Amino acid sequence: MPPDAAGHDMTEEERLILDSVDKFIAQDVRPHAHRLEAEDAYPQAIADKLAEMGMMGATIGQDYGGLGLSATTYTRIIERVSACWMSVSGIFNSHLIAAAAVERFGTEEQKQTWLPKMAAGEMRGGIALTEPDCGTDLQGVRTTARKDGNEYVLNGNKMWITNCLQGNFLAVLAKTDPETDPPHKGMSLILIEKDAGYRTSKLEKLGYKGIDTGEVVFEDIRVPRMNLIGPDEGRGLQQILSGLELGRINIAARGVGVARACLDDALAYALERKTFGKPIAQHQAIQLKLADMATRVEAARLLVENAARAYDTGERCDMEAGMAKLFASEAAIENSLEAMRIHGAYGYSKEYNVERYFRDAPLLAIGEGTNELQRIIIARQLAERAGG
Repeated sequence: MPPDAAGHDMTEEERLILDSVDKFIAQDVRPHAHRLEAEDAYPQAIADKLAEMGMMGATIGQDYGGLGLSATTYTRIIERVSACWMSVSGIFNSHLIAAAAVERFGTEEQKQTWLPKMAAGEMRGGIALTEPDCGTDLQGVRTTARKDGNEYVLNGNKMWITNCLQGNFLAVLAKTDPETDPPHKGMSLILIEKDAGYRTSKLEKLGYKGIDTGEVVFEDIRVPRMNLIGPDEGRGLQQILSGLELGRINIAARGVGVARACLDDALAYALERKTFGKPIAQHQAIQLKLADMATRVEAARLLVENAARAYDTGERCDMEAGMAKLFASEAAIENSLEAMRIHGAYGYSKEYNVERYFRDAPLLAIGEGTNELQRIIIARQLAERAGG
């Protein structure tokens, strides 16, 4: 099923960008994805090609060397990439969330210094939020950044950090004033380059293989105070939550991609596999599954487009992003299970990609805020917008 089968309008520029992405996937990703995923090997050549294409600056403004793409266009790119190999989308998405924090909240000097390097892929990195005892509740962050003259001294641990091994910078959420109450007023976002000396180690995962995910340890790591993103301390949580709106829309787009891949593979197999003298696609039990899978894909895509449009217009979109993330990630999980059932024993074999979708999809219900949290956000926004 083509990604834009619903007839969405696209500009000529967007078509050219998406065409180049399609060629990149066909030539540089699809032929290698199965092997690299099985080996859990970092796709360095793919990452370099992403930088060459400008994807490391996809949403960075053109004034700073980026492509300046809208969230709507960006989600269509993410869907395409994730329908082939979801891990590749993490290489530039985590990087772009960090870049968005700098572009939205950094000083002009910081923007001029860092954003062109980020857009070119010279600086590649991500965000460091999660800790061993702190995931969804970011106010529980324990990493500290103590002022010492013209420097901050960081101590603490971060977990499940994308791009921490292969990347060369992180935007780190830390407590610059641990005594402040409420806690979020004492939290700041600080950009730390890897040559400052923080340590990293790889974590083993069920899925989302290939891309580096690891633990980061800060032990008396010193960085200039000018690396505080923005002019003032105490704004870090608000800065990163703003970036997570795009992050959740991205997760939703990944969900659409994985759900679509499950449908495409299941449909192709159902048309080829025969039982009782006819393709299993002609058996009603399989038809019901395929119909539900296709409906989930289209509904998820529409929710993603709605959230992306709201983001592009500058509207508050935490509810829309939460709805898209919730539905699309659950659609990916449900479609992966149904695809496995349609494939039968082959779905449980590493010979087919279905088992990879089944391992990758659950991450989408956890990352960028669990789906349980999304339900709470949606409900609170419904009440707020109704005047409750």
